[in-house]
Amino acid sequence: MFESVLTLLAEHDDLQSQLADPELHANPARSKKVNRRYAELSRIIAAYHEWKEVDDNLEAARELADEDAAFAEEIPDLVEQLDATAEKLRRLLIPRDELDARDVIMEIKMGEGGAESALFAADLLRMYLHYAESNRWKTEIIEQTSSDLGGIKDIQLAIKGNSSDPAEGVWAHLKYEGGVHRVQRVPATESQGRIHTSAAGVLVFPEVDEPEEVELHPNDLKIDVYRSSGPGGQSVNTTDSAVRITHLPTGIVVAMQNEKSQLQNKEAGMRVLRARVLARQQEEIDAAASLVRKGQIRTMDRSERIRTYNFPENRIADHRTGYKAYNLDAVMNGALGPVIDSCIHADEETRLAELGDPE
Repeated sequence: MFESVLTLLAEHDDLQSQLADPELHANPARSKKVNRRYAELSRIIAAYHEWKEVDDNLEAARELADEDAAFAEEIPDLVEQLDATAEKLRRLLIPRDELDARDVIMEIKMGEGGAESALFAADLLRMYLHYAESNRWKTEIIEQTSSDLGGIKDIQLAIKGNSSDPAEGVWAHLKYEGGVHRVQRVPATESQGRIHTSAAGVLVFPEVDEPEEVELHPNDLKIDVYRSSGPGGQSVNTTDSAVRITHLPTGIVVAMQNEKSQLQNKEAGMRVLRARVLARQQEEIDAAASLVRKGQIRTMDRSERIRTYNFPENRIADHRTGYKAYNLDAVMNGALGPVIDSCIHADEETRLAELGDPE
């Protein structure tokens, strides 16, 4: 069983040798790639050794069961352990999204619902900031447009992980968050206590590791500069420091005005643009390879309603996986793990069904 792991064992040994070579670390991009693959394989190899040990113990117990009743008593527990370790290894052998180890850029935008939608967008931001903090991820606000009453019209947030292991990557967890998030509650602006339904949109893009990874030719870019403005159009800058970058081949537009320097806004805009172009390229690759599955958890349809947050019932529901819990207050404070785990598990189930028996 699991003969496919034998080739991974050889690859793991080769990567270990590469990591011991000082020349590898002189190339940061190559070093990062090798470290990620090594971390991924290390998890698989550890699971394989765990399964193999239980399998050997079970075989020995069966051989000695006729001679010693104590060994016969161990067999049911060992069979249960073998099934559990085999299932763990099967899931680890599912081919990973090659972007799983990446950091991400997340955008949260107000949607239907006016002022209440902007307030909900701010609540989603706090939820993701708390979730990132619980994972010891670093966060950086790249661009933000606030609304009245403390809401958010639009925000772009960079989230940086702390592990080379793709299974622990930021993209591996947050790639499922893209879509429409619906909220049901009594808005702060509602005087008669009626429950309203509004929504906010979330987009998630894998961050580009190196600028050279996504080539943006100057002739493909249209860059406009204009005067920054605050809420309500009030001028906050007397110079043309805001920047709008249009990527002509894709039509992707990025605008930045948070920084006082035009150069800083341009650099931030290029960072976001590269992430968006990388995501577009990956979507095209997936579609061409027929990897976009019916019922896929990480949909490319950014208008899909993926989740409902019902405050009166303290209920959180994910419409793709069927997950439902009555701890919305905890989720909004960052306890998002079980919700995301349901997406990861559902995605794994689909992939396992497509792969069949990987042994």
